[in-house]
Amino acid sequence: MMRRLFVGVLVLATLTACSPAYLRWQPEQYVVQRGDTLYSIAWRYQLDYRELAGWNGIGSNYLIYPGQVLRLTAAAAPPRSSSETAPPASSPAATDSAPATVQLPEVGSVSWQWPVDGAVLARFEAANATGKGIDIGGSVGQEIRAAAGGKVVYSGSGLIGYGKLIIINHNGQYLSAYAHNSELYVQEGDEVRAGDRIASMGLGPGRTPMLHFEIRRNGQPVDPLRFLPRR
Repeated sequence: MMRRLFVGVLVLATLTACSPAYLRWQPEQYVVQRGDTLYSIAWRYQLDYRELAGWNGIGSNYLIYPGQVLRLTAAAAPPRSSSETAPPASSPAATDSAPATVQLPEVGSVSWQWPVDGAVLARFEAANATGKGIDIGGSVGQEIRAAAGGKVVYSGSGLIGYGKLIIINHNGQYLSAYAHNSELYVQEGDEVRAGDRIASMGLGPGRTPMLHFEIRRNGQPVDPLRFLPRR
C-alpha cells in the first residue's frame, strides 16, 4: 500500500514538473552572466527592457555587469496601515522601492520588410511557448537582412533555443530577432539600415534550414505577419 502511494506521489510530481504552467514559471530575480545584455535578459523573460531597467535603477546606457542581481518583477508598494496619516499633497512620501509601472511613450511606426526570401514554415502562436515568431525556410548560408533600420543590441548565442541570435532595437518600442544563424556579421552597437546583411541562415530544429524571426512590441511577442508586407 505504502509503495503504491509513493509511486503515485512520484508520478504526480513528475507531471507537475512537466506541465506548461511549470515551463512558464519565471523567477523574481536573475543573476547576470557573462555575455548577457539587458536586452537579452528582457527577451528571455518577455519583459520590456525599459521597464526592467526602471525596476533596477539602471540608467539609459542600460549597462549591466556579471554577478549583478536584477529584479524581474515590479516592486509592489507596501500596504498602508489605517492608522497612518497620508502625507500632504505638496510633500509626496519617499519610497525605497522601484515604481510599480514604467510609463512607456508611444512612438512612430516602423516600416518593415521581409528578412529573407522563403516559405513560411511555422506561424505565430501566442499560446505556444515556442511559437513566438515565424519560421522562414531557405538554404544554409542564405543572406539574412535587417527587417528595419535600427541598432544591434544583442549578437551572440547565449539564449537557449535560439542558436546564433541577433536582436535589433528599431525605435525603443519595437525589437526584432533573427535566430538559428550560421554566421553573424554585425556586433552589439552597430547601426543597420533596412535590407543590410546581418547574418546567414543556419539550421533550426530538426536540422532544417530556417530563420526564426520575431517582432516584440514593448517586450511582448506580436505576429510578424501583421507587420511584414503581404506577398
